[in-house]
Amino acid sequence: MPSSILTGSLGMLAAVCTTVSFLPQVIKIRRQGGDDLSYGMLFVYLAGILLWLSYGVAIRANAMILANLVTAVLVALSIWFKATYKGKALR
Repeated sequence: MPSSILTGSLGMLAAVCTTVSFLPQVIKIRRQGGDDLSYGMLFVYLAGILLWLSYGVAIRANAMILANLVTAVLVALSIWFKATYKGKALR
């Protein structure tokens, strides 16, 4: 397998793993609220994800762009769910 294919495959696998890893957190916030998460952490994490997204665009790395775009949406959803949670689980 040529090194560019191997490198691209590794990047895509890493992107899938890091993006999917945040999904259980989003589900937990949706079900139970986000009292145990700080807005500060979520906003700094979102800023980091957006910076990685910008970097991916700058170097034209499709796996990095896609992963960080999806992760940014998941983090934004987490912030939304945390903000709208008012002491009862959302359904």
